Amino acid sequence: MTAPAISPDTHNTFESTVRGYTVGGRAHSLSAWFVLSLRLMMGYAFAYSGFTKLVAAEPFSAGGYVANVVATNGNPLASVFAWMGSTPWVAEFANVAVPWEELLIGLGLLVGAFVRLAALFGAFMMLMFYFGNWDMAHGFINGDFAYMLVFFAVAAFGAGRILGLDARLETYDLGGETLLERYPRLEYVLG
Repeated sequence: MTAPAISPDTHNTFESTVRGYTVGGRAHSLSAWFVLSLRLMMGYAFAYSGFTKLVAAEPFSAGGYVANVVATNGNPLASVFAWMGSTPWVAEFANVAVPWEELLIGLGLLVGAFVRLAALFGAFMMLMFYFGNWDMAHGFINGDFAYMLVFFAVAAFGAGRILGLDARLETYDLGGETLLERYPRLEYVLG
């Protein structure tokens, strides 16, 4: 099956309607390189962070972090973090989940496989870091919030299709039909 021809007028255009409001635009042809660089940057940062936690001389421990989350400045999730820090099984789960999740998110982004799924998990982690590092000294926007938005951009632009394995996975032939044609819901994890 061949891909349909894309006319120059519609190439690099995007549009979305939410609750009756439509926004749209036309991306520059270099935008693909920018999206790729965002994917690779976040992939490297997360893979490196997870890897160094896994091979560190001392085992990674999330308990101290979640138990000592600052409850000042009106942190809306302070009680959730206090519960997580005082519940042994949650802290033990986080000790294993955080480094492995970082490593797997990073590797997924680096090779461009299951990018949307990896980016959504990365955005969730950054949301948790945002609340865990709550500080209103500079307003509501900080680095954790910005990285969360980068993950959303990587997912939204289907960055795994740009020099990534997702482009091959989506078009994998299953007896005359592509993987996405047979399983259209995979569009939510690939791309």
